[in-house]
Amino acid sequence: MFETLSFLGILLLAGFGVPLFIIMSLFALTAFSFTDVELSAVAIEIYRISSQASILTIPLFTFAGYMMAESKSPQRLLRFAEAALGWLPGGVAIVSLVICAFFTAFTGASGVTIIALGGLLYPILRNEDYSEKFSLGLITTSGSLGLLFPPSLPIILYGLVAKVDIDKLFLAGIIPGILLIVILSAWSIKNGNLSARKSKFDGAELVAAFKGSFLECLLPVGVLVGIYGGFTTATEAAALTAFYIFVIECFVYKDLDIFKDIPNVILDSMSLVGGILLILCCALGLTNYLVDEEIPMQILDMMREFLTNKYSFLLFLNIFLLIVGSLMDIFSAIIVVVPLITPIAEEFGVNPIHLAIIFLTNLEIGYITPPVGINLFISSFRFKKPVTELYKASFPFLILLIIALLIITYVPALSLYMVE
Repeated sequence: MFETLSFLGILLLAGFGVPLFIIMSLFALTAFSFTDVELSAVAIEIYRISSQASILTIPLFTFAGYMMAESKSPQRLLRFAEAALGWLPGGVAIVSLVICAFFTAFTGASGVTIIALGGLLYPILRNEDYSEKFSLGLITTSGSLGLLFPPSLPIILYGLVAKVDIDKLFLAGIIPGILLIVILSAWSIKNGNLSARKSKFDGAELVAAFKGSFLECLLPVGVLVGIYGGFTTATEAAALTAFYIFVIECFVYKDLDIFKDIPNVILDSMSLVGGILLILCCALGLTNYLVDEEIPMQILDMMREFLTNKYSFLLFLNIFLLIVGSLMDIFSAIIVVVPLITPIAEEFGVNPIHLAIIFLTNLEIGYITPPVGINLFISSFRFKKPVTELYKASFPFLILLIIALLIITYVPALSLYMVE
């Protein structure tokens, strides 16, 4: 009776809006108090993750991404992308997709992308005669579009939790990530043909824009060549990236002042990292309880009664993850859900790399899935629009992303081609 009342009390706190990491901590502590399992198991798991060198990539890449977002890097890269692609039908929208994907990959936070780039992209889209609904939907969706590209923080965290090679995950996400952009670009071209004006291609402007953003354009190439050329590990690449961005933004472009701006960037970026690590520690308690109680095996036994093959399992998995993505932040979902689904997916013969891309794509879509997709609320705040208006604006993009998800799910070669 006391156990039931305890869990009901926790659910009541969740209903009052208590932060999710506190709810997970309370649930884990309460659950462990009614079992014989030692809480030291949680401390051991935290130590395992914290002792991995790869965890250093999280603060380093986050710091680099925040420095870029706070500098004039978005304007330089936007000018280059617009010069290269703006002449296409729907070119301005395609530019928005590419630039947002680039910044989300480095910051790992869709909120930063929407807030930093939304103010730049929205008036450009409107000036090109795109409807308000399309413009809002595009920016809201683009905020999480780069999560499959290296060096995305969710990819790193997934690799740490699932014990999967992070370098392989970086490669595996490239083609599926491009697929998402291509599908949304096709939708943009359709809208561009109907409503947007076409600008003329200007070779001189393209060259000038490329020269202006050359140092930043080198960055993703340098990261990939460094890691997959065998010159650096992912951690070393993260350190070099942070140092490189620090040098070019403070001493070459001089967008950031080392004494006035950098301390604020450190504070903002490490606040995000601190939040991730806090969620990590709290969620590990809940995850350990679920694993110790053999919940994954119980779920597997139940699923065997209804699911007979890998394809039906993948369909069920996508539905489940879309719901999870709309209710939980991506970092909590990775830590809590990944240890539950990996043994089940292995039983059904799903490749762990392919599973990772399916999982991350679902959580990426969850950012714009009602009722509580976080991008919807960030855009609502940024553009001062009712969240219900953002629901309507992002719905066509949601459908397109789900179509892409089905392709990624049932064509595993997209995720495994570069790895194998």
